[in-house]
Amino acid sequence: MREDMARGPDNASRWALLVVLAAVGTAVTAAINPGAVARISQKGLDYACQEGTAVLQKDLEKIKIPDYSTKFKIKFLEEGSCSFYSMNIRGFQLPSPQIILVPNVGLKFFIGNASVKISGKWKAQKGFIKTSGNFDLTVEGVSISADLKMGSDPSSGKVTLACSSCSEHISSVGVHISGSRLGWLIRLFRKKIESSIRKAIQEKICKVVTDSVSSKLQPYFQNLPVMAKIDAVAGIDYRLVAPPTATSEYLDGHLKGEFFSLAHHIPPPFAPSALEVPADHDRMVYMGLSEYFFNTAGLVYYKAGALKLTLTDETIPKNSTIRLTTRFFGTFLPQVAEMFPNMNMQIVISVSTPPHLSMQSSGLALTPYLEAETFAILPNSSLASLFLLGLSTNASVELGTMSSRLVGELKLDRLLLELKHSNIGPFPVAPLQAIMDYVVPTLVLPRVNQRLQKGFPLPMPSHVQLYNLMLRSHPGFLLFGADV
Repeated sequence: MREDMARGPDNASRWALLVVLAAVGTAVTAAINPGAVARISQKGLDYACQEGTAVLQKDLEKIKIPDYSTKFKIKFLEEGSCSFYSMNIRGFQLPSPQIILVPNVGLKFFIGNASVKISGKWKAQKGFIKTSGNFDLTVEGVSISADLKMGSDPSSGKVTLACSSCSEHISSVGVHISGSRLGWLIRLFRKKIESSIRKAIQEKICKVVTDSVSSKLQPYFQNLPVMAKIDAVAGIDYRLVAPPTATSEYLDGHLKGEFFSLAHHIPPPFAPSALEVPADHDRMVYMGLSEYFFNTAGLVYYKAGALKLTLTDETIPKNSTIRLTTRFFGTFLPQVAEMFPNMNMQIVISVSTPPHLSMQSSGLALTPYLEAETFAILPNSSLASLFLLGLSTNASVELGTMSSRLVGELKLDRLLLELKHSNIGPFPVAPLQAIMDYVVPTLVLPRVNQRLQKGFPLPMPSHVQLYNLMLRSHPGFLLFGADV
């Protein structure tokens, strides 16, 4: 298994990480079996919570506190007034933020014992007497609780997110006045001042939280791609197949997990089986890829005619003793050289049926059925069919990860040959064994593995860096895990 680090999150997307991993991990109890299941554990939510809170803190520190003015009258004195203005938040401390999983509901975001430091100016006037100064204000015991409800858009298969409820509480507000001998006068209105500022902050906290969800998180989810283009032939469909829900230990997401043809998006003639991912918690995120996921890939590329390879003598290394010429083949099939003297040959190797893969505890296994059709290249460049061979073998695919892509390496056992059709008369296939044993491992397999090493993208958000990767085979599916 290989890994490659991607670029880490920037400040603009850190708040999105609060719930962005839930786009990968959202659960459902659905009649439609998924082709892939994604999971985010509590460990992953804890990390996302820390990252998102850092951005939420900056949003809360931008809260604007309105000016406050009041009039006063003291016995035997004229009526006066005082004002508090230019109030700025100098710090909004958010200790111990939590993301709590709420079964069958979604997520709860909670912060307790937060505090706010505010500085500002004050002035007072009574008749011709004016005085002013500065003040500091501390808000203690602030708690914030918000429910995040997740759903899915049935038309796009994307995650929807809303702040369904929000509440806040402030335990105490304390004001320290400085800058005047009349500070004692201002302190007479401490309770009114504290009550006014408490109300102003309380009214704005939940608005900041809900606005952050609607203006940052929801658009982020709507912009996350649920279709991944692989090449000119195929793409992968990672849409949700049902609305998301939560369990008490993790978020699971049932995704379509299906390859599709870019030319003709036709559903495959088979459906995925039930996929039960084990209750792993060590990594932050997990992805279970079913046999269905891999078999839709084989079907799409087979129907597109992409699972074939044409070999000519030019593709054979010059130092090889094996040549794709009628003269060389004539040494053990004399009729080839007699019927088509001194001509180059062409071999087209293709799969005869869509490859069917099965996932075992030992890995991904398949039994590909190949065909090798040989031609003589005539002087006018047209082709004359010579014979058609059937090739069968047992194969395995060793899977790994590289960045956020799944990569593979195909390994083949010994080939078994069968003559399926001949235009040069019957002949034993044994003399061709050495040629096929050379051509397939030396020329065909490296090209297949070159494509597999390009990999297939996993449905991870951008700017997410993976490490501590794990890949494990289970009967019916492959389990991928990583920290973020």
